[in-house]
Amino acid sequence: MSRSIKKGPYVDEKLLKKISGKKSGSGEIIKTWARSSQISPEMIGFTFGVHNGKDFISVTVKEEMIGHRLGEFAPSRKFVRHGGKMQKEIEASAKVSAQTPAAPSK
Repeated sequence: MSRSIKKGPYVDEKLLKKISGKKSGSGEIIKTWARSSQISPEMIGFTFGVHNGKDFISVTVKEEMIGHRLGEFAPSRKFVRHGGKMQKEIEASAKVSAQTPAAPSK
């Protein structure tokens, strides 16, 4: 469900305060835990370190990102792979075919 138009977009006040004293594009990373904060036009050019639960992932804000949330650009889950017997057989056959050298053409 989206936020009410009457309330306006949610932008973390502490985040805006951190931005106000700095220049955009300076390369300094602004650390934040506010994944739910929306990206506003004032944030263009800044680099944020968005916490994903373990690390801070660098997100450089561009014009196309306005209206999205900071957390969208810092995934909190890591996809390992789909498992199972069939997947292991496919990977093993791919590894074997990659290790065998190709015959030189004459």
